[in-house]
Amino acid sequence: MKKILLRIVLPVLISSSIMGLTACKDAKETTPHSARDTANANFDAIYSGIAVDDFISPLQTLSSDEFEGRSPSSPGEEKTLDYLVAQFKAAGLKPGNGDSYLQPVELMEITADPNMTMTIGGNTFRYKDDMVASSKREQNVVSLKDSELVFVGYGVNAPEYNWNDYEGLDVKGKTVVILVNDPGFENPTSGKFQGTTMTYYGRWSYKYEEASRQGAAGALIVHETAPASYGWSVVANSWSGSQYGLVTQDAGASRVAVEGWLTLEAAKKVFADAGLNFDEEKRAAMAGPYHKSLPLAASVTVNNTFKKSVSHNVIATLPGAEKPDEHVIYTAHWDHLGKDTSLKGDQIYNGARDNATGTAASIVMAQAFSNLHPTPARSVTFLVVTAEEQGLLGSKYYADHPVIPLSKTVANINMDAMNVLGKTKDVSVVGMGKSELEVYLEKAAKAQGRYLTQEDRPEAGYYYRSDHFSFAKKGIPALYADGGSEPWDEETARYRKRMKVIDTGCYHQVCDEFRKEWDLSGMVQDTQMLFEVGVDVANADKWPAWNQSSEFQRQ
Repeated sequence: MKKILLRIVLPVLISSSIMGLTACKDAKETTPHSARDTANANFDAIYSGIAVDDFISPLQTLSSDEFEGRSPSSPGEEKTLDYLVAQFKAAGLKPGNGDSYLQPVELMEITADPNMTMTIGGNTFRYKDDMVASSKREQNVVSLKDSELVFVGYGVNAPEYNWNDYEGLDVKGKTVVILVNDPGFENPTSGKFQGTTMTYYGRWSYKYEEASRQGAAGALIVHETAPASYGWSVVANSWSGSQYGLVTQDAGASRVAVEGWLTLEAAKKVFADAGLNFDEEKRAAMAGPYHKSLPLAASVTVNNTFKKSVSHNVIATLPGAEKPDEHVIYTAHWDHLGKDTSLKGDQIYNGARDNATGTAASIVMAQAFSNLHPTPARSVTFLVVTAEEQGLLGSKYYADHPVIPLSKTVANINMDAMNVLGKTKDVSVVGMGKSELEVYLEKAAKAQGRYLTQEDRPEAGYYYRSDHFSFAKKGIPALYADGGSEPWDEETARYRKRMKVIDTGCYHQVCDEFRKEWDLSGMVQDTQMLFEVGVDVANADKWPAWNQSSEFQRQ
């Protein structure tokens, strides 16, 4: 009897539907079944036929102003869904949810009035300039009033790392101040956690969840660009405006009342007012589990408007020829940040790279799979999800309400923010070393004359920041990889240098727009590679497994 073991002690229930996996699905020494041999007679022709021109139309369409930034439950969503369903139908794929291509996802949209300030001690902090604050509770008015502050270091409770910042501490009714990332990031030689590679304990989502479990009234994360891996503008843009969550039975009552961020400058003022030096307190928090009461109180009132809405995941399937009940699932997210009418000039967050690229790749790959003869042994399903930008909500909903039983889900391959800067010699593997899917990936990369590398910034925790993580938490081997950083040739190197000057800083900004000068040859390269991985897994004799060192392995 096989079980899924999530070695990191997370607040996640592993689905019992995966129990009972048969021994034949335990691939301890996986040898990829090559599509380049006999599995699909026309594989080479289909593979080489994937071309730059295939991507231009879906990229331009999805990131056009007409789609209004593809916000969930908006007119932009309606246009996006109509477009995707039409594309999957044209590719010959079947509806993936019974007779429908759509899976409804109930969302709660909560919008905080931006006319708010936060007072801590003698300081008054301004919304978006010094802090952001919001609430997951379905209440018109949510307040912290003279809520006692407690610094809880990294806000981590990790038994397997012998670390608990909350040990012996009662934070009920109080507001916790938390450092971003985890204790290993700035102390990589200490042996703590995984060094500079972020664990899930470093993610903001975990920190709010843990503060909620501890009974805190509020939770404020101190933003620092390096450990967060993004600047304050990303926080200000992502956390303002409408915020989405999944509809919950308790109307958000189990969450902390106020969830927010402080700029580093604001946090230093708070610590100084408390008679403390922020840098010294941070060093103490890095050294071991740590907390300290701050003789200050926080007050803020969040005026909410909220409404339920229904967004949708898109699911399309190519039934397998021999094992149609077993599925390889590709994921991408179709949503982005919508538009902000308070902005002057351009108000639309078009989300061309994030993630019209992955969505376009889904369309191109679906057509490629449909053209294969014979059809792969297992079914191949494309799941294009909603509300990724709001905390992986669409994929989380799917993982909690799977259309395809998790016990029949062989693997997940994710595509998000793909390479638009030309071909590369290396392949960046996010969370490298986690599963045997990398054996398939290495073979497909080698066929292109490429090699695998760890992602450039493992400290950013990208493995926990896209939709594959929703599958990994359920025990499904999940792969996230795309173009690396080593240009294919000198011409590409010069191009990348010029283009990065233009593209840098466009993550979650209105400048993330389709550019005719993008070199999509790298996107072609990666789509071909991930196509080959999927074909091989769909035809393999055995299921891929987690590596023994992975926190998600099947045992």
